[in-house]
Amino acid sequence: MLSNIEFASLWVFWLLPLPLIARFLLPAAPVNSTAALRVPFYKHLSPNLQASKKGPSWLRVSLAVICWILLVTAAARPQLVGDTVRQPVTGRSLMMSVDISMSMDEPDMIISGRRMTRISAVKAVASDFIQNREGDRIGLILFGSQAYLQAPLTFDRKTVSTLLEESFLGLAGRATAIGDAIGLAVKRLRNEDEKNRVLILLTDGANTAGNVEPLKAADLAAQEKVKIYTIGVGSMRSRDLDEPTLQAIAEKTGGKYFRARDVEGLLKIYKALDEIEPVSKDELSYRPVEELFYYPLAIALGLSGLIVLFSSSFMGGLIAPLLALLPGFRKRKSVQSSVKRREVS
Repeated sequence: MLSNIEFASLWVFWLLPLPLIARFLLPAAPVNSTAALRVPFYKHLSPNLQASKKGPSWLRVSLAVICWILLVTAAARPQLVGDTVRQPVTGRSLMMSVDISMSMDEPDMIISGRRMTRISAVKAVASDFIQNREGDRIGLILFGSQAYLQAPLTFDRKTVSTLLEESFLGLAGRATAIGDAIGLAVKRLRNEDEKNRVLILLTDGANTAGNVEPLKAADLAAQEKVKIYTIGVGSMRSRDLDEPTLQAIAEKTGGKYFRARDVEGLLKIYKALDEIEPVSKDELSYRPVEELFYYPLAIALGLSGLIVLFSSSFMGGLIAPLLALLPGFRKRKSVQSSVKRREVS
């Protein structure tokens, strides 16, 4: 931990010998021998005053030296510097539109000789794809009869994966609104950097619902410079898949169409997408800094209080009022007052 402590103003330590320089180079202050104040209990304080003339005690000098060192240390601003934290530079603004219509429940995807539903395969592969997109802002749109924004663009890839995993078929309706899904994605991406607007649209059917035709939505995406990669999911007997439309959408926007007939094919598609739209490799790095100057400053203030307490003049100021409360002191004072009254009379 000590190895991580640094000083923001290291040059301040050159001020450490300043009190010695002032002590030997500056002239002494003139002392006025005429007493400006006389008190009746002076003789009770004289031992303390005589001790103060002999010079400061070793304890007060030691405290003063430590106090000065601590003040200089605080002025040098000690800081606890943490380990380097690396953050990737903001990459692409990548929106994923996933079909959750009822047709995605078809168990025609094969993995390790075992059948699984289309939506299960998509969730398994897409989650890994999302986790690997470090540096990109990921958003999620789920669509069926209607399109819904499930997660806005965010760096929180874990949350996006969780929201995709927790989605279920029929949540957005039983039909397929491809055009609406594209239109919603364009709306969410239009304020992002033009070079980084990417939409990955995944479906197993044709457009059967919604207010926007898929090709008109693709024209709008092309105007907004949103690049669309379309993925058709399903085995060879997937008769409802409108491949020509998906191909046209990709071509209009400068993207590419992929066909995923099994889980292995889906994995290859996402790997190809990583190569086509690579993750940003640039990084920003910083080291977290915690200021520590208030620790030596607080200790110095505490030691200053001790120096005052050990000061003879301060102790004398405390003793004098206490002496005035003693019976013997009050008696002498009353005798002196009666003598003065007799002299006046």
